[in-house]
Amino acid sequence: MRLFGRKSESADPTEAIAAFWTWWDQARPQIDAHVEAEDPEALAEMIGPAVTALHPSLVWEIAPGRMAVNALVVSASGDPELRPFAHRWALAAPPADAMWEFHPSRQANPQAADLTVDVGGREFGLDRLVVALRVPPGTPRVDVTAFHPIFPDVDDDTRMEATLLALDWLLGEDEVARWVGEIVAAEFEPIDALPAIHLPSVVADVAEGFAEEQWALLEGHTATGGRLTAAARYPLRPVDFPLFDQHIAVTLPYQEADGDGLPTGASLDALRDFEERLTGRLATLGSAVLTAHLSADRSRVLHVYADPAAAVPPVVEEIAAEWKEGRARVDVAEDPSWSAVAPFLT
Repeated sequence: MRLFGRKSESADPTEAIAAFWTWWDQARPQIDAHVEAEDPEALAEMIGPAVTALHPSLVWEIAPGRMAVNALVVSASGDPELRPFAHRWALAAPPADAMWEFHPSRQANPQAADLTVDVGGREFGLDRLVVALRVPPGTPRVDVTAFHPIFPDVDDDTRMEATLLALDWLLGEDEVARWVGEIVAAEFEPIDALPAIHLPSVVADVAEGFAEEQWALLEGHTATGGRLTAAARYPLRPVDFPLFDQHIAVTLPYQEADGDGLPTGASLDALRDFEERLTGRLATLGSAVLTAHLSADRSRVLHVYADPAAAVPPVVEEIAAEWKEGRARVDVAEDPSWSAVAPFLT
């Protein structure tokens, strides 16, 4: 079940999350009673407003748990701005017990092939869903065209909603964000379709090729026409670091450069040494990651994303203060959607 509501009056996410879990503890006996009575309307009346009080764009559902009987899922529903919020909500949850566990995204369902829901007044089950899959060479994604016998009889939005629901059942919401590229809900069955239940194995094969850390090297031009070079993690996806919504930009001027303003000689060595020391400290902290760096016009900018609860900026500032080829600058901002590195996102 998914409910939307009015905007929360609380401006402090931490406060809103704490208030939710205080409410949950107090309301738990009633919630359990409604579950026992199989009364979804009463559950919606209780849980819906509580989730809305967290944030109006969060969605929720009660699903079968992995270990517990039930799972309460409160999800950003693909919104990168809200994903850190949902994960912090789950981190603050009480320990799972026999009755309840908690997740910040919809989980894959081992019994997906047996699931059936009502879609547009028609029966939608994964046992009749087929998909055509395309894996562009060398890319970390699977493009999916889905078809179900009810699709010719429902509108475009309903087809897409049913397809997204099915993908979440098969892979889990976060895995869809990681590995699924273009999604088409087709009105007619593709020629090369296969049963949708095979999608997880195809995704697993693609993921195996990107198990080790990789970096992509890129070249381009600045707004003034100057040459630039960049390096970025590949694949680069905020879903892999859901709590890292603090952007730390480190700008390093360098002295030795070629005719295009790109680093050479001793400056290039110094930049490599700086990056090595920075990544070493970040690895020790375990709460931040270097995502990309870009060089142009005698300056390199390194983009770090961190968990704001970990106090990473002072560590970065300490390392930056040792830069000897000019005055280093460290800028810190909130950026849950990783907009600062949008050109490099996979």
